[in-house]
Amino acid sequence: MSFLKAEWRKLLMINYEIDPEILKPYVPKGTELDFYNNKCYVSLIGFMFVNTKLLGVKIPFHINFEEVNLRFYVKRKENEIDKRGVVFIKEIVPKLAITFVANTIYNENYETLPMKHVWEEKEDKFNISYQWKTNKLWNKIEVNVKNEKKEIEDNSEIEFISEHYWGYSKDKNKTTEYEVKHPKWKYYPLINYNVGVDFLASYGKDFEFLNKQNPTSVFLLEGSGISVENKTIL
Repeated sequence: MSFLKAEWRKLLMINYEIDPEILKPYVPKGTELDFYNNKCYVSLIGFMFVNTKLLGVKIPFHINFEEVNLRFYVKRKENEIDKRGVVFIKEIVPKLAITFVANTIYNENYETLPMKHVWEEKEDKFNISYQWKTNKLWNKIEVNVKNEKKEIEDNSEIEFISEHYWGYSKDKNKTTEYEVKHPKWKYYPLINYNVGVDFLASYGKDFEFLNKQNPTSVFLLEGSGISVENKTIL
């Protein structure tokens, strides 16, 4: 049985080029940083969990909720094949039970904070935003997009950012690996975006520089049903 089944919907991905030296202390043992066109990325991602089930059960008040995370990209070679995955700096959700389960079972770094979102459809456009509250102030990421779904091109930047099917987390000398299953996603053409985030308050000193750095790219993906399974301690 899958540990978690849900839909991940309206994934807003804000991507920054980063000095790989900043990320090295966060790289789990047995993995290495992954690059696209010799660039190292970190991504701030907001989305909705919809129809969430833990071990096949819907938990009251924990079925539909927001998540915002900061992540980067790694790979691990197994039987001469590169398994492309992600590592989370922090994942923010509004539900204490989700934080407890993820931190306990998957060694992730979840934090529970007040959150809200807006999904607004106007004729041929979407306005999508996710917000979370730190130090009594609301952080916000927002996009306006055309309401038309596009296929992701092979070997593109958006494919590199969005198509990862493994997660890795670091706990002292141990690495947890798990599989995330989903079909290839589609994206919406971007019109404009807004980032109003205190990276120091949300993610710490190592990522404060993002307060003054413009994103390399911004995407909105539709998402799909997903499952998380096959947890392994490496």
